[in-house]
Amino acid sequence: MNTNEKKEILQPVSMPVEGVAGFTSAWRSQWPKLDSEKCNGCLLCWIFCPETLISREDRSIDLRYCKGCAVCARECPVNAIEMIREGEE
Repeated sequence: MNTNEKKEILQPVSMPVEGVAGFTSAWRSQWPKLDSEKCNGCLLCWIFCPETLISREDRSIDLRYCKGCAVCARECPVNAIEMIREGEE
């Protein structure tokens, strides 16, 4: 590969949209909270999020569409993501 060539960055196939029942945040039971001091920037949360809700740039999470599946928290090798029960914080 030529050193002047840019690597292609893969993007999600589709972006989340509001469903008939509204945003998923209205019915989920838990949500992910990122501790930015623990985060090492490995991007595993971004890669594994099934809803493509985590920003690659700053790891912010679009909680409007988050279903609370906890995949991001399970895949984080440094435990920088904690699942919080709705209404606790």
